[in-house]
Amino acid sequence: MKILLDTHLILWALGNTQKLPEEAKMIILNPANEIFVSVLSLWEIELKRLAKPDMMPFTAKRIEDLCKAAGFEVMPLEGKNVHILQMLKRPKTEPEHKDPFDRMLICQAISSDMVLLTHDALIKGYKTKNIRYV
Repeated sequence: MKILLDTHLILWALGNTQKLPEEAKMIILNPANEIFVSVLSLWEIELKRLAKPDMMPFTAKRIEDLCKAAGFEVMPLEGKNVHILQMLKRPKTEPEHKDPFDRMLICQAISSDMVLLTHDALIKGYKTKNIRYV
């Protein structure tokens, strides 16, 4: 299975932190799965580092290098990913979700026939088979 990691899971997996849910760890370590990280996550990490360097001590380049060393493939942003955004709907009964990076990660997963692995409860409010909440 092709798995796209959300930004938190990337950082937790690379940091070998206890915050990484056990289910996510098993999915990431399963050799049958191909693990991807989005250039969007690297962009988000760099923006957060620039805004709050004390909270994000690593550059996006350092994270990208660590991802590659871990065997994660870096996925570029393509036009087909962006075009899905207009069709991304959220039930009105779900809490509001404004994070543009999360929405684009969902679109990448949908347009590339991947599963977005996330620990963000707001993301699971999008009703698509391309999201797996752990």
